[in-house]
Amino acid sequence: MLDPALFDWAPEISRHWSDIREEALAIYRDVEAIPPLRRISPDHRRIASDDRWRSFFLLGYGHEVPANIARARRTYELVKRIPKLNSAFFSILAPGAHIVRHRGVTKGFFTAHLGLVVPEDSENCTIQVNDQDLHWKAGEWTMFDDTCEHEVWNNTDQPRIILLCQVGRPLRWPASWVATAFMLYIKHSPFVREARHELRSWDDAFRVAEDNERV
Repeated sequence: MLDPALFDWAPEISRHWSDIREEALAIYRDVEAIPPLRRISPDHRRIASDDRWRSFFLLGYGHEVPANIARARRTYELVKRIPKLNSAFFSILAPGAHIVRHRGVTKGFFTAHLGLVVPEDSENCTIQVNDQDLHWKAGEWTMFDDTCEHEVWNNTDQPRIILLCQVGRPLRWPASWVATAFMLYIKHSPFVREARHELRSWDDAFRVAEDNERV
């Protein structure tokens, strides 16, 4: 686990968590038009076997998603203050969701979760990092090394919504150079190009859902 107090930007953003939550809930109204992560990211198909893990991307591997940013302007204004921000998205776990045990591919960044909507039965909504069980709290950060093995369960009857950020880790040279080169490769890789294409197609579905709300 990482201590959020080590990062200047963490308390500033968490102070405005209710603003972020408000935007996330407005987006959640059209949850069926939010893409399941396994549909847009080939790398996640091995750890998410169904559509109960959905992700609304504002930034993915350094690529902005302008249409989504327009729907969550305050959130993006806040997360852009994070140095070395790699990805930022609303991560939604439906009731009964399970993300199997896995680990990230590089120590170049760490993962930060800001709790937005947490089930009342929070003890049954769990992320296990190595052998430590953690539970999200609204308005608070949960941070960890993405290369540690982790697994997630939502064994409740309510959704869990967080703001998930992948953040570049402070590293010394030459490790910093290696991490930068690796992330640059990922940013321009075929799998990221495919994900961006899928996101554009899902935006059409989200626009239709928004139009239906206005009818």
